[in-house]
Amino acid sequence: MPPKHATLPEIKEKMDWVLAAPKDNGRVELLVVRPAVNQRETPQQVMFTPQLGVVGDNWLADCWKKRPNGESDPEVQVAIMNARMIEVLTQDKALWPLAGDQLFVDLDLSENNLAVGDRLQIGATVLEITAEPHQGCGKFKQRFGAKAMAFVNSTTGDAHRLRGVYAKIVREGMVSVLDSITKLDDKKTGGQEGDRSGND
Repeated sequence: MPPKHATLPEIKEKMDWVLAAPKDNGRVELLVVRPAVNQRETPQQVMFTPQLGVVGDNWLADCWKKRPNGESDPEVQVAIMNARMIEVLTQDKALWPLAGDQLFVDLDLSENNLAVGDRLQIGATVLEITAEPHQGCGKFKQRFGAKAMAFVNSTTGDAHRLRGVYAKIVREGMVSVLDSITKLDDKKTGGQEGDRSGND
């Protein structure tokens, strides 16, 4: 756990920097795979597939959100967090994986910049932003502090998606640390319905 939780003044002091994340042409700062509960791996590259999710991650076997048929819900297939926000909360990159997200990116994840249904080209994969809210939970509070959770769950935090955003994989591909992230103008660009077989 972090030796010291960020205080509210410390968080607010750095918000201009957090909110200055690029609106397009961002970058992957960290990849995380969760083989099991409370386990983390940080590969330099990993495959993303519509059927398996982030390969090696426990989304497929143990997702917290299920479809009526019992399958893991692709709406929460990939959790993405602003790398600047987690840096403010931890001041130590080795602690980023505790957040539980698979992708930490230098990109503006706000609702104004990324609407539900918008697509991102990340490395060779394409992700689509989903409507499922991504908010701080009990584990987030324990690991990063009550002030941090209250801030990311606030009206401002929600608008800027400071806790993060969920996405589903619409095109299979390899993603590497430092890969570029590009917004796709056409929501149908880069994905094929056939890519999602096994999720429907």
